[in-house]
Amino acid sequence: MVTVQADTIMEAKSVNFYYGDFKALTDITMDFEKNRVTALIGPSGCGKSTLLRLLNRMNDLIDGTRLEGEVLFENENIYAPEVDPVEVRRRIGMVFQKPNPFPKSIFNNITFAPHLSGVRGRIELEELVERSLKQAVLWEEVKDILSHSAMTLSGGQQQRLCIARALAMKPDVLLMDEPTSALDPISTAKIEELIEELKKDYTIIIVTHNMQQAARVSDQTGFFYLGKLIEYDVTGKIFTNPSVKQTEDYITGRFG
Repeated sequence: MVTVQADTIMEAKSVNFYYGDFKALTDITMDFEKNRVTALIGPSGCGKSTLLRLLNRMNDLIDGTRLEGEVLFENENIYAPEVDPVEVRRRIGMVFQKPNPFPKSIFNNITFAPHLSGVRGRIELEELVERSLKQAVLWEEVKDILSHSAMTLSGGQQQRLCIARALAMKPDVLLMDEPTSALDPISTAKIEELIEELKKDYTIIIVTHNMQQAARVSDQTGFFYLGKLIEYDVTGKIFTNPSVKQTEDYITGRFG
């Protein structure tokens, strides 16, 4: 297992997680490096999305869950009693599997959360919208229709809008839960190019079922099976010379 001490921004330490009596994750320990893309792969139900949601306390919203161990962000346990989960989610943003724009204008989709958190000035909001949309490579496509409903955009545009919406809160980490699974190949390629660009400024952790995508976009890959982290290493090694036979069997399609 690779553990990189330099520039680690997040860590899971001896994490066990339960939905009621069901143990969804067993003894997960892994580091996430700053300005890197980490892919979480494995068959359905293996715990990847559960881990992703643990990293910004989204599982808090589900009744009957229980966490053992620690999740550290910049060396602080995000589950400590004094930590505000809303602040955690501001600094660790999330993009979901299916585009989920608000039924509001494109402009208001971007400004909704910043406005709630106290950003009120029109010029400041306009600058925030432009910067976020440019980061999500959507500005040129929508700059003349910002007052239009976000629901009129294509699926790929909606997903980039959701990325822009997350970036508007100026997070440090961006979590992506299968962000292209509902998109066509052209939109998928745009999102993958965007991920490559965004890692210059953000740390990205992505869950994907697409082996080729994991190989293309990530620097490190963790393979999960039945709630356990089987192998975690540099992506090139995982896909060409994995240390564990189970990893090789999954990547080559022998199971999963």
